[in-house]
Amino acid sequence: MTLHRDMRYPTPRELGLAARALADEHPGEVRLRQAGTSRAGQPLWVLSVAATGGAPGGADRNVLVVAGAHANEPVGGATALSLARRVLDDPAPRAGCGWHFLLCADPDGADLHRTPHPYSLLDYHRNFFRPPGPEQPEWAPSLLPPDRLPPETLALMALIDELRPVLQASLHATDLGGSWVQLTRDVPGLAEPFGTSAAELRIPVENGASDAAGWLSPGPGIFVIPQPGSEAAGAFHPEDTRLSTWYHAHRYAGTTAIVEVPMWASDLVDDPTPHPDPRGALQMLAERLTADAALVAAVRSGDDVRPGPQAYEDPAAAPLLRAVDWTLALIPRIAAEWTAGAPAEASAAYIASIDAFGRRLSLRAAAMLLRVLRTQGHPAAPGLDRLVTWWCEDFAARFGARWVPVATQVEHQSRIVLAAYDRLVAADRA
Repeated sequence: MTLHRDMRYPTPRELGLAARALADEHPGEVRLRQAGTSRAGQPLWVLSVAATGGAPGGADRNVLVVAGAHANEPVGGATALSLARRVLDDPAPRAGCGWHFLLCADPDGADLHRTPHPYSLLDYHRNFFRPPGPEQPEWAPSLLPPDRLPPETLALMALIDELRPVLQASLHATDLGGSWVQLTRDVPGLAEPFGTSAAELRIPVENGASDAAGWLSPGPGIFVIPQPGSEAAGAFHPEDTRLSTWYHAHRYAGTTAIVEVPMWASDLVDDPTPHPDPRGALQMLAERLTADAALVAAVRSGDDVRPGPQAYEDPAAAPLLRAVDWTLALIPRIAAEWTAGAPAEASAAYIASIDAFGRRLSLRAAAMLLRVLRTQGHPAAPGLDRLVTWWCEDFAARFGARWVPVATQVEHQSRIVLAAYDRLVAADRA
C-alpha cells in the first residue's frame, strides 16, 4: 500500500474535473452524470462504475457512496474518487454490483468552507463553515416538512429511489478525535476489519463516541443507531434520525454506514478505563459550554452586529450568521442534557468525547461569526480572533492532537466501506 503524503482535499470543481477524466479514460465502465442542482445552481455529480461485465446502471445490486454531506468534512470527496479507482481496478467488489459516488452532496457549503490543506486547528477554523441542520442535505428531512426540502436532499433521495442500494456509505469526518462507524442496521463482522485498519494506520478508535451514548456496540467503535422510542437516542440526535436520508435506503432493505475519520487524532478518545467521576465531569463540561457560548452570544447580540432577521440581508454574511444562531440555540439543550442524564459510570473515552464535542460547538460558532466581523472590519473582530486562537490552541494541547495525513484518512474510509459491503454480501449469502 502506497500513501501519497502530499494529498490534499479537493474542491467540488476539482472533484468534477477528476471524475470527468476518469469517465473519459474508461468510457465503457465509468459514467459521470448530473443527479441534480444545488440551491446556488451547482451540479451534483454522480460517478458510476459498472458491475463486472455490465454497463453502469445495469447491476443486480448497487452501492451508493455519499460524500460532502457536511461542508466542513472535506475528506469524503477524496475518498469517493479513490474508491472509484479502487473498484475499477478490482473486479471482486464489482461482481454483480454497481458502485455509485455522489461526489459532493453540498457543493455550496463546501465552497464556503475552504480547507484544501489545513496545517493546524486554527488554520482549519479560519475559513470554517457548517450550515444549520435544516440546510444539511442528509438531516433536512428530520427538521423540515417535505415541501420545504432543499434540492440537494431531493436529489439524494431520488438517487436512493433509483439505485435501491444494498449499502449506502456516508463519508464523514471529525476535526479532532478518533474513528467510528454508525450503522442503521448491524453489519455482522465489521468490527474486526475496522479495528485492524485503525491499528495499522495509527488512528484511534472512538469507543465512547459522544453522539452514540447507550447505543448497541457490536465492537469497539461500531455503533448501531437505536430503534424508535429508545431512551438511548441522546441529545446529539435530538431530531428524528430515522427521517434522515440515512434511513431512506431502508425502504429497499438497504443499510447505511456512516464512516467517521479524524483529521487530527487523539488517544484520549480511545481510553476504555473507567472515569473516576463522570457526573462531576459532565457538570463541569456543561458549565464550561454554557460560559463559552455566552462569550460568543455577547458578541453576536451587540447592537452594531445587527441581531435578528435583518442580519440575514447581506447575502455573504447570511449563511454564516444562520449557522451561528442555530448553533448557539442548540447549546442550552445539550448542556441541560449533560447534567440531567449524567451516567454514574462512564469510560474516560466517553468523557473525552463529550469534552471535544462541547469545545467544537462554541469554537465553530465563534469562528463563523469572526469571518463575518473580519469582513466588515468590525471593532469586535480582534478580540474574537484572540478567543478563537486560544480555543484552538487549548483544544489541540489538551487532546495531544496529531495530524492524520489526508491519504491515511482516505485509506481508512475506503477500507471500511469495502469491508461493510463484503460483510453484507456474506451475510446475505449465509
